[in-house]
Amino acid sequence: MTWLNTPCTAFEGSQRIATGALNDVAPVAKRAVDKWAASNAPLAVLIFSDVTSEVIELDWRGSPDEFAARLAAQAAAMEAPTTDHQPAAETASSPRGPGRPKLGVVAREVTLLPRHWEWLGTQSGGASVALRKLVEDASRASGVQDRVRQCRAVGYKFMSAMAGHEPGFEEASRALFAGDQAGLAARIAAWPVDVQAHLRKVLADAFFWA
Repeated sequence: MTWLNTPCTAFEGSQRIATGALNDVAPVAKRAVDKWAASNAPLAVLIFSDVTSEVIELDWRGSPDEFAARLAAQAAAMEAPTTDHQPAAETASSPRGPGRPKLGVVAREVTLLPRHWEWLGTQSGGASVALRKLVEDASRASGVQDRVRQCRAVGYKFMSAMAGHEPGFEEASRALFAGDQAGLAARIAAWPVDVQAHLRKVLADAFFWA
């Protein structure tokens, strides 16, 4: 996915004015920014990444055409290959350490108690195979919890930016991290409709909204 295809949502004040790929959302936001600039009012236009809730910073200066050209240049700069070089591939004459690099297996030090090593030594395939199986099992088991935790963090970031001044914000935050969907819904009920709707969208992996 290129930077200009980043899924995002633009707000003008508390009103959602566009959602979709950055390439489509940015021109809509630019028009709103120019409207605010003409009125000499403080800027109240923000674009949020739908994935991270980070505010996407853009240079709003100039005409729409100048803005579009600068946006394209920014995208090109962000997507240009880095100059960092990966270590040269292993040659046939290079000494090989432990591990199986062709399979993506990397050797690193693991510190365990003697009883752990004893148990691993009794497992089929040896210690390395047993450890890999344990890591895979733990990764699958914690996958859902990790997604929920990340989802709540992203939701809180959006809440802080758009609703930190709204009534019940602190209570809503506590309900969010406690996994209290009913409590969260009750405490954001008086917030701007578009802010509520976007928050529900961001929290899709943490709650099953009706």
